[in-house]
Amino acid sequence: MNGPLKRAAFACLLMFGLLMINVNYLQAVRAEDLRDDSRNTRNFFARYEVERGRITAGDKILAESIDTGDSEFRFQRRYPEGKIYAPITGFFAPESERDMERAENSLLDGSSADLLIRRSIDLFTAKQTKGANVDLTINPRAQEAAYKALGESGKKGALVAIEPKTGAILAMVSIPTYDPNLLSKPSKEDVNKAYNKLDKDEDKPLVNRAIERTYPPGSTFKVVTTAAYLESDDTVGPETQVDAPQRLDLPGTTADLPNYGGAACGAGVVTLSFALEKSCNTPFGKIAMELGYDALREQALKFGIGGDPIEIPLPVAGSGIGPEEDQAALAQASIGQRSNQMTPLQMAMVAAGIANNGVVMKPYLVDKIADAEGGEIESADPDELDTAMSEDSARKLQEMMVNVVNKGTASAAQIPGVTVGGKTGTAETARGRDPHAWFISFAPAEDPKVAVALIVESGSAGSDASGGQTAAPIAKSVMEAVLGR
Repeated sequence: MNGPLKRAAFACLLMFGLLMINVNYLQAVRAEDLRDDSRNTRNFFARYEVERGRITAGDKILAESIDTGDSEFRFQRRYPEGKIYAPITGFFAPESERDMERAENSLLDGSSADLLIRRSIDLFTAKQTKGANVDLTINPRAQEAAYKALGESGKKGALVAIEPKTGAILAMVSIPTYDPNLLSKPSKEDVNKAYNKLDKDEDKPLVNRAIERTYPPGSTFKVVTTAAYLESDDTVGPETQVDAPQRLDLPGTTADLPNYGGAACGAGVVTLSFALEKSCNTPFGKIAMELGYDALREQALKFGIGGDPIEIPLPVAGSGIGPEEDQAALAQASIGQRSNQMTPLQMAMVAAGIANNGVVMKPYLVDKIADAEGGEIESADPDELDTAMSEDSARKLQEMMVNVVNKGTASAAQIPGVTVGGKTGTAETARGRDPHAWFISFAPAEDPKVAVALIVESGSAGSDASGGQTAAPIAKSVMEAVLGR
């Protein structure tokens, strides 16, 4: 009798042990896979049980959760400003989220370890846990001015405005855009249909052109080449004489580098300021070849170009001047062509660094985060990225960029009573398409409150002057909004 009992007891213990192993395997090893499995409908319903925190810009609500009273989908995400802020807020969909909704997801849904005390208090007081509120650095006046002006151009493009002294992002617009409300419904079928339509749109409205796409920066990059030249010799300044041939011979090739349209640049020898004002190509190509690739690359790196990945906290595509090739490639890269590729955010950082006397601040989008009761969890702490150039060099370059607006290709950016610095740019694109129009700027030059970079895709007839006519007025409207003009 003892034998059968022992065998039965052993079998029970074995099965119990296997059961415990399986439970632990499921809960510890496979837990994450099972939680993320698309067949797990509990996750789908759970996403709508929590009242996510608000995303705001000052007093303006950009995203909030509305209590629908539905027993299955109680809280639904709503975006009152829709398209204007969609590239920043992103969306909260049944199975995914993106942009700020993703970057700050654990805080917005209340699951972050930073909210442990708040959750404990809510548990003790029997309150329903709510997510934290995220307040952005965006200036609504600037954002809306940028959206309106860029939208009225009828072109695709992007704009970024930064506060030079802190790195706070005041505006970030990408056009075309989309309505995030269509992607926040608690219906997989409806959301997938809307998303697939947007995803297949050849204009790519889901792409944030300000940070997710790079472009050749054209002549706006000449300010980086100028910075490298100023830093190479402290005797160099706005009145320094530079060679400005009508066409620059490119070593090792039968090609040469002309000024736009093959035009002359003054009398062939001009001041550095005149070369920047008129956006001549040949002086900057010659300067870059004399300085060498390493000097240009190192100067670019000090502005954040080609350095560590940038997060604001949204991830930003990497910018760079391209690999070292030959002198011809270097000359072309120095004027923002060849393999030179920049995001609008990166060029805003360049403009902001120059305006801030050479100090480049790390850009950021989140001003502060607070729990549902208003208790502060974290707030922005501006941080330096690098010193791109000496204060003396920066002031020289500021003077030249002011001359570009007052006497050169960017007169359309002038603001009465305000000293504006800027640089126009035209970037060649695929054959059969008009070049892109660029503009970077800052104001007031004496005490900068805003730096702007924008690109209007295929927005130029070809010359930097026409690019300035297209892009500069848009930047002007944003600077006026920030300055309260």
